[in-house]
Amino acid sequence: MLTETVTIINKLGLHARAAALFANTASRYSSQIKVGLNGKLVDAKSVMSLMLLAANQGTVITLQAEGQDQQEAMEAIIELINNRFDEDE
Repeated sequence: MLTETVTIINKLGLHARAAALFANTASRYSSQIKVGLNGKLVDAKSVMSLMLLAANQGTVITLQAEGQDQQEAMEAIIELINNRFDEDE
């Protein structure tokens, strides 16, 4: 299992559009992917679960990936977050 921490840096945080992009990216991989915040772990492939985290700009989340393509999944999600979910700031 891979575990990484990453900071949400886009201005609007993990809002509906960003959560949908996050879930769509996670769903491309067979690995089990979880997102953790304040001791709560949710399924990264669920838009609603991601939105319920209410992760605003500056929030540090924990990513966990376990499975055959865990490395690729982790890299893709971190890249998405670091690219500010492709939003104009």
